[in-house]
Amino acid sequence: MRHFFLLLVTITVSSASLQAQNAKTIADAIHYTKLANTLREVDKSPESISLLNRAMPAFISGKSVYWQAVANELIGLSYKDIKDTTNALAYLQKSLDLYGKLKYVASGWGVNEVMRALSSKNIYAGIQFNQTGVRVAIFKTKYESDFYEKDIKTTFDIPNNLLVADASNSFKGSQDALRIGLDSIRRYQIPNERIFVVLSSDMSNELAHTPEGRKRLYTQLERAVPGTGLRIDTTFTPAREAELFTIGAIPRKVWPTTSALNVGNNSTMGGYFESEASRRNYTNVDKDFHKITLPLGINTLVSQIESKKSLGMDAYRREAQLVVPTIADSALKPFIQNRDTGLQERRTVGLGGDIVQALVAYLHPEKAGVTAVAVTVNDIEQFKRMALTDYKALTRPDLKDIPNAGIRRQAEQDINASQNQLSEKQLIAGALWLDYITRVYNNSLGSKRFVFIRNSDLGWVTGKFLETINNEYESTIAKGDFYTR
Repeated sequence: MRHFFLLLVTITVSSASLQAQNAKTIADAIHYTKLANTLREVDKSPESISLLNRAMPAFISGKSVYWQAVANELIGLSYKDIKDTTNALAYLQKSLDLYGKLKYVASGWGVNEVMRALSSKNIYAGIQFNQTGVRVAIFKTKYESDFYEKDIKTTFDIPNNLLVADASNSFKGSQDALRIGLDSIRRYQIPNERIFVVLSSDMSNELAHTPEGRKRLYTQLERAVPGTGLRIDTTFTPAREAELFTIGAIPRKVWPTTSALNVGNNSTMGGYFESEASRRNYTNVDKDFHKITLPLGINTLVSQIESKKSLGMDAYRREAQLVVPTIADSALKPFIQNRDTGLQERRTVGLGGDIVQALVAYLHPEKAGVTAVAVTVNDIEQFKRMALTDYKALTRPDLKDIPNAGIRRQAEQDINASQNQLSEKQLIAGALWLDYITRVYNNSLGSKRFVFIRNSDLGWVTGKFLETINNEYESTIAKGDFYTR
């Protein structure tokens, strides 16, 4: 039937082409436009362009701005079909301008989205400075569930031990890391206004103790990108980072049922948004976001376990099993128990952090590349037990039973990354802390489902990126009547 219809359309178009006459009335031009749209669906985009060009004079003479906009849009889409980006963008821009005159905001927004994709303006980048290094990520936007979500194209780490330096250091490592990141980003031709450069709150806190060092680092980073206007955000606080982590790590469509928790090196943070906020834009989300911020993380726990002296592994294991439960009882449990009912109502907890990533890499290498991985209480118990009793077996899982070579290679990369990120002492402290976190959540807030969110370590830089884009979208839609145009 499709072949018969295609043959019929081709015969019709061929007959019309012989006459090659322009539409004489708007009614005829609308018929041409409808047929042109059908032709696109049967892979006849060049014929579609021809028909639309013959419809256009009637729309112009009849002063029908709307149908001019529609025709230009369809011509642009037809050129997009045949990979002629230059003409596609030219006609889509004409359509966008006409929709703008009509104040048809939703139609204009849709055309603009097509143009953004064609011109690669839906690609963004984030450079995230931590105390231990720099993460670079390239994102592509996708519009889902009435809001933009992220599609991470690539990420990589730049190890850097010079980010927090003493007065004698010039922070050359930071400049080099930023330059490497920018060089990678420029291969994607991403302009500066779509690049987010941020300093973590941990790093900012460290620099706060040395104001001159903070000023020098900021100056050095600016020198790495002279004359570009690239903005470097050094204003993050733990509360703001928690909010942006939640925006970036948890898909908006599950905000009503999911809270976030990032088990970091120097802090444990996260939170959730009110259900009403999940149906609104990001404007004034401060009052709708309920934060969780504790100045306790893997490194702070290691420091408290060792209490300013370096312990041998046997002594460290014994001390860790005493110190971490004491800290959990004195700091974590009261903090969680005093949360409002919103945290209790959210059955799912989206987890992030190096320690959770290590658990998944070591216990579930077959799930390498899976975006969301369920983490059970048994997983966490096994992880803690092996960290305390069989570190070598835990950190070197057997991959021979993974049949897919691509997944196996990714699993190897994940395992190597976790081995480099966490020492044995850090792994023990993190495993104990994660075990007590899940116990406190389940005992104080009801049974929870814990899910590891891959790439959530980019949560706060992707959160800044998503917040910015969605605010731009909402402000654009607010200028016109979205639902009736």
